[in-house]
Amino acid sequence: MSYLDIRRAVADDVAAIVALLADDPLGAQRESPDDLAPYLAAFERIRTDPNQHLVVAVRDGRVVGTLQLTVVPGLSRRGATRSIIEAVRIHADARGDGLGTRLVEWAIEESRRLGCRLVQLTSDSTRRDAHRFYERLGFEASHVGFKLPLR
Repeated sequence: MSYLDIRRAVADDVAAIVALLADDPLGAQRESPDDLAPYLAAFERIRTDPNQHLVVAVRDGRVVGTLQLTVVPGLSRRGATRSIIEAVRIHADARGDGLGTRLVEWAIEESRRLGCRLVQLTSDSTRRDAHRFYERLGFEASHVGFKLPLR
């Protein structure tokens, strides 16, 4: 396995990140890689928010993975700060070689470094392989999630 660099995403990474987000049955329904304008606007909001950490995993000069880590200060749990891991994606030809594990472990360690007391994530109910992956990393399926689309 060649060297892997996990670093903050830059605007030039947005097209590769969107391609990763779109490269599965769920993402193919939600994402529009042919129009990067809304993604670039969102990237700028993420880039300027100190509680957002959008990273890419780069191998041999190519983006092969991504995730977003959000730090959320709160009052519950005795004023604990928590982090949320979202949008974990690995390029299809890089899956199975431990890259996802390395990315999530990076997010856990970064959460510790930032003083978080809890790391949480959600995963679509249809992503059974992802659920097993997160359980192997020590995450517990402890809550039921709900969403309300706003139009």
